[in-house]
Amino acid sequence: MRQNNMKKIKPLAFYLPQYHPIPENDEWWGKGFTEWTNVGKAKPLFEGHEQPICPADLGYYDLRVPEVREQQAQMARDYGIHGFIYYHYWFGNGKQLLERIANEVLETGKPDFPFCFCWANETWSGIWHGLTSKILAEQTYPSDEDIISHFNYLLPFFKDKRYIKVDNKPLLMIYCPEHLQKGDPNYIKKFRKLAKENGFDDLYIMASNKQPDELDYDSMGYDGKVSHAFQKAWIPYIQGKEYISGAQYYKRRLKGILGIKEKEKDKPKVRTQDIALIADQMQYTNANVETFPMVLSNWDNTPRSGYNGVILTNNSPLVFRKQLNKAVEFLSKKDHSENFLILKSWNEWAEGNILEPDLKNGFSYIEEVKKIIKE
Repeated sequence: MRQNNMKKIKPLAFYLPQYHPIPENDEWWGKGFTEWTNVGKAKPLFEGHEQPICPADLGYYDLRVPEVREQQAQMARDYGIHGFIYYHYWFGNGKQLLERIANEVLETGKPDFPFCFCWANETWSGIWHGLTSKILAEQTYPSDEDIISHFNYLLPFFKDKRYIKVDNKPLLMIYCPEHLQKGDPNYIKKFRKLAKENGFDDLYIMASNKQPDELDYDSMGYDGKVSHAFQKAWIPYIQGKEYISGAQYYKRRLKGILGIKEKEKDKPKVRTQDIALIADQMQYTNANVETFPMVLSNWDNTPRSGYNGVILTNNSPLVFRKQLNKAVEFLSKKDHSENFLILKSWNEWAEGNILEPDLKNGFSYIEEVKKIIKE
């Protein structure tokens, strides 16, 4: 590896700005709902299934408390993480959700820790939560006026000294490039024009890991792409197992309540897949724009999705380290504007996708990030 010649590796961790009540979640799921509601009520779905997963050092926090945000930033800094990627929700016509945390971070200037946004441009549906296909918040791209309003909302963040930039270009990640392309293929061009009009050299637009690396991101207006390698290695395992639909799950629950015994073959089975095999088979390849490796520490979204969920088994710091080694090896062969290493995720507790310490694993996963940065 040509690590001696490498730019500094900058790990960036996806960050969910939830964990506080909002009126919409109160309406959809009940008063006071947060992701902790799902995390706390989770049950093991088979023998040996480790649920619920309990937070350790930070507890069941409320992100409205500034001290919690400071503790998170200090913890991330201590373990080698360069910054957070806050999910940002703008649905069109000025409609936002979960914007409070970022607004307070901007207004207070705290924590003094780098951040950028990933615009999570997709429709919110209740399909994974027992509400069938009910649309909760629809992602739209209604007008040029809305694009200007969206940019003007983001502009004070872009100007903040903590906002992550590539040269003089604020980094903005787009979660679903194809959705944006179909909704308004010129959205990015208009954003770039507005950035230049407001004193920046440009924007650095990065596509997320959601979609395959083979799409033509260059012609769609992107500068960078988060690698799809983990999902690509995961897909054969996902396709090899059958989904249990929400309707099937609740039908079987009703049978249980009524004391109707099910035949063995009819019992619902949650899908489990071996992360060690996925990590072994994962290979980073180049998109036609700068490509940044992504690693995934762990996954169990059954607290949110029940029998519709997926569990990655055989998680361990060793398997995580194997992914990190591949990521560093990939970066060592690149001459990117920056050496971003994308971590999924800091605090997706209801997906079992966390770097924050839990009671079982403590700091063992985030410790691997610290080690590889030191090395």
